[in-house]
Amino acid sequence: MSSAASRSASGAVNGGISFWYADDGLPAVREPLDGDASADVVIVGGGYTGLWTAYYLKKAAPFLRVTLLEQKFCGYGASGRNGGWLYNGIAGRDRYAALHGHEAAVRLQKAMNETVDEVVAVAAAEGIDADLHKGGVLEVATTPAQLARLKAFHEHELSYGEKDRELYGAGETRERIRVADAVGGTWTPHGARLHPVKLVKGLVAAVAALGVDIHESTPVTEIRPRHAVTPYGTVRAPYILRCTEGFTANLKGQKRTWLPMNSSMIATEPLTAEQWASVGWDGRETLGDMAHAYMYAQRTADGRIALGGRGVPYRFGSRTDNDGRTQEATVEALREILVRFFPALAGVGIEHAWSGVLGVPRDWCATVTLDRTTGLGWAGGYVGSGVATTNLAARTLRDLVQLDSGQGGRTELTALPWVNHKVRKWEPEPFRWLGVQGMYATYRAADQRERLHPSAESSRLAQIADRVAGRH
Repeated sequence: MSSAASRSASGAVNGGISFWYADDGLPAVREPLDGDASADVVIVGGGYTGLWTAYYLKKAAPFLRVTLLEQKFCGYGASGRNGGWLYNGIAGRDRYAALHGHEAAVRLQKAMNETVDEVVAVAAAEGIDADLHKGGVLEVATTPAQLARLKAFHEHELSYGEKDRELYGAGETRERIRVADAVGGTWTPHGARLHPVKLVKGLVAAVAALGVDIHESTPVTEIRPRHAVTPYGTVRAPYILRCTEGFTANLKGQKRTWLPMNSSMIATEPLTAEQWASVGWDGRETLGDMAHAYMYAQRTADGRIALGGRGVPYRFGSRTDNDGRTQEATVEALREILVRFFPALAGVGIEHAWSGVLGVPRDWCATVTLDRTTGLGWAGGYVGSGVATTNLAARTLRDLVQLDSGQGGRTELTALPWVNHKVRKWEPEPFRWLGVQGMYATYRAADQRERLHPSAESSRLAQIADRVAGRH
């Protein structure tokens, strides 16, 4: 157990970054920057976005001098704490359809579908054993209102070209996973389960082998054109790429750029054969639901259920947690979801609980940008769908850098509608804190109302929360 971890009242390890690190071990931290330096490209942030970007840049142009700067160690943030959902969801697709036309959004969705297979293929090519299993994504409904939303969601996905998606009734849903009270489900093959930390470590090894200079324990305090400033020196380069996601608010001048939203998880003890027989889940799909304050889960390679959802959604002043410690009330709320879904697991032990932050733009749209006048680029704002989206973002950043530097031309990726999308900043405090707290309290109230008063109509409370959030 990490020194930063403690024990919950239930006996679970709480914090210590995540279960994934407890399972696979913390990495040896690489040396920090040791003075001023120069490079062709500087990447700020050693999560999936930064690592994938370094990987694809060096693969495309091995002569490039690429330096990656990470404040703690690679994978310390969301990349080492997420739910292990490699799937084809992307934040902001509907807004991009409204701004650029339906066909542009269809191209974006097609690129995301293909990205799932790209990650699987690269992991295989690089010998990265990340417990990948492509079982697809099953999303379930457990109330009449959720079922109505699920059917609408299913049709909506079909309209974006996902013809291989399947819609299930209650019986067909239970044949995949025996979720109590499930009245329907929708399944897409464009999804896989993985072990987040094993993927991070594999990417670090692959990137280092390509010759990328990785400096950990090196916080970047300010990014400005052609400069990445750290306490140990400044790295100068024509291109500075910000890949900091939920930690973006820590940078000078970026406090209101992306809101650091908290998400929390629990991992059970390994289930017995009898317990798995009661649950099903033989296809090892990733599992989600149609609640307003939704859950997400996977069956891990070592036979646990890892399940997450929103706990304390936001800390005043865009503060981010350090060790992943999670409030007892959140741990208990996640356990209640687990038992509500699988009553036979009422006595199962919870062995680990943790939290992490994800980046949320004001319009909830993921973006990739390169400002050709300054050389500053960034990618992120994934709103919790980053495990696959980071890969597409990285390949897009690669193409944008190559286009700008004259090493390449325009590509299908540089023409996607999320490229160079601009969005306003979040409101100042205390309005930001009040809005987010109120939004999630309202979503939870809406879910509770739909469970207690079954109706095919979604609660109007959720519509209010959507307007506050700026989702519609």
